[in-house]
Amino acid sequence: MSLYESKSQQPPKNGLLLLQGLILLLFCIFALRFWYLQIHKGEYFSEQARNNQLRQDNLYAPRGLIRDRNGQLLAVNEPAYALGIVREDCKDLDATLVTVSKWTGVDLAKLQKVFKKSRRRVKPFEPLILVPNLTFEQVAVIEANSLHWPGLEVVVRPRRKYLQGPLLSHVLGYVSEVDEAELENDSDLAVGDYVGKQGLESVLEKRFRGVKGRRQSEVDATGRRLKERILNPPIAGEDIDLSIDLGLQELGGKLLEGKAGAVVVMNPDNGQILAFVSAPSYDNNAFTDGLSQKQWVALRDDPRTPLQNRVIQSVYPPGSVFKMTVAGAGLHYGMITPEDTVYCPGHMKLGKYVFRCWKRGGHGETDLEKSLVESCDVYYYKLGKKLGVDRMSEFAFAAGYGKPTGIALPHEKGGLIPTRKWKKRRFGEIWHPGENLNFSIGQGYTLVTPLQVARSISSLINGGRLLRPQLLAGEPAEEQGVIPLTDSQRELIRKAMIATVDKPRGTARRLRTKGVVVGGKTGTAQVVKLTDELKKMKDEDIPYKYRDHAWMASFAEKGDQRYVVVCMVEHGLHGGSGAGPIVKAIYDYIFKGNKGKK
Repeated sequence: MSLYESKSQQPPKNGLLLLQGLILLLFCIFALRFWYLQIHKGEYFSEQARNNQLRQDNLYAPRGLIRDRNGQLLAVNEPAYALGIVREDCKDLDATLVTVSKWTGVDLAKLQKVFKKSRRRVKPFEPLILVPNLTFEQVAVIEANSLHWPGLEVVVRPRRKYLQGPLLSHVLGYVSEVDEAELENDSDLAVGDYVGKQGLESVLEKRFRGVKGRRQSEVDATGRRLKERILNPPIAGEDIDLSIDLGLQELGGKLLEGKAGAVVVMNPDNGQILAFVSAPSYDNNAFTDGLSQKQWVALRDDPRTPLQNRVIQSVYPPGSVFKMTVAGAGLHYGMITPEDTVYCPGHMKLGKYVFRCWKRGGHGETDLEKSLVESCDVYYYKLGKKLGVDRMSEFAFAAGYGKPTGIALPHEKGGLIPTRKWKKRRFGEIWHPGENLNFSIGQGYTLVTPLQVARSISSLINGGRLLRPQLLAGEPAEEQGVIPLTDSQRELIRKAMIATVDKPRGTARRLRTKGVVVGGKTGTAQVVKLTDELKKMKDEDIPYKYRDHAWMASFAEKGDQRYVVVCMVEHGLHGGSGAGPIVKAIYDYIFKGNKGKK
């Protein structure tokens, strides 16, 4: 029996030909496509395959180490872990970011923002840093789940560690993750890099940074590294030795504990800074680890202002410390001689105003030396009246005030030395005669930094040279100017400073140190004009914010050792009692602790 009962059940002949034609056409298309991929584009796709198998990425260079003058380590590098995402290997970006947020506790919106901001700067096959700092627990979780989440990669890189933390934060500064502006301005930087943001880390960034290396890796289909080869090893940044003496720095920090103020220890012959203490301080490691917004706001809004570098960024009335500068102006312009005397009854009248001396009964007949030893205000009221604002300001500028010292730290302030023009421009008012009297005792508009005072004292004992303060060991002395005093005039002020320590009525007598020549000048700088009610109060009953600032400016010599030590304690009341014990403890450490000059 035939398979088909009738002709109507037989397949059409044309249909078979059409089916055969379609099969032939399909075969031709496959053959053509095969030729295109294997022959025409074969070399291109072969290169692409090799590129997928072999990848190159950066090797991070460790930053240069920082040591003190005696070789003690201050800043080092330690291994740290960051989480990166390789977009080329990531199969589900949204789900991956959600998972990373769960693992690390970083807000999902923040991760998405980081990814969106950084993706245009990072190649698809290179890790884009999502979380810059991972804990060991987080690293363990990520590594354990890496097979299920291709594209995630733990990146190992060096992280800055400050061994003394807050003690040197105002000198060293800190490093933090690079921002958009820094990326735009420096082609050597990449997303996720760390750069210096404050202090020496910022100023010496190029020297500390080093040069990144390059690594080639063979990876499998999931992006796991199978083999590695170093193409270019990273080059570590330059190691730097500071002029800072860690022992002195630690002592200064301890002596200022619980206070707000500054201590500077300086070598007057070369400008080397041996101690640079600003209190209160902050832990610069917190910035390297990554501050949360809440932590940053708390630090920024702290009423004790720990971020403020009080050595160079806070400006204060110098009080009686400034009398040495005014005395220098009087000698320079020939307004006084060492033998000239002024009678101090405890006050001076100018028009309807009465300007009082700190000693109610007065100092009696007072010459130049006595005026500094006992810090007589009336002597300087009369000298300031003679000199006038023009001469006093001119000499103060020549003595290094009113402009930054040039130390290698950012955001240094120059203080303020008032002039007629300045007052007219600032307040639209003329200079009044009574303001000469306030100017002469370091009050009124006059503002200085502790570092300016240290440099000025140094110039009195080093031959008159104004030296740039140096923070790097081995740097040569850099002269910026010479104060306009003769050797004999400088010697008069130097001897008066020594008498201020040695004489029974000297205001700096607590600095006496056996076997050491010590000179000093106290300063009590008024913060606000005291009311009659406040004047009647005992010191300890005056509200803290209304208390006077306490200054002690000094130098010490023994053999070939010479040091300048300046201390300023905010609201410390009196220079002798508020700042004096701190300076005395430093000299005891230097000379009794056998700390030699370097």
